[in-house]
Amino acid sequence: MGSGTIDKAKGRVKEAAGALTDDDELRQEGKIDQAAGAVKNAAEKVVDKVKQVVRGDGR
Repeated sequence: MGSGTIDKAKGRVKEAAGALTDDDELRQEGKIDQAAGAVKNAAEKVVDKVKQVVRGDGR
């Protein structure tokens, strides 16, 4: 499991906890964590694609 996936899961938990406790700050932290996780996942995909191209097994 990549760090982006972990951040997204952590963000979902924070957002849900914020919703349950009516804590807008915690809810926002959760949304930020989820967005950071999505960015990390996208960056990991780009790195993987570049590695494939450099090795010659990607297009």
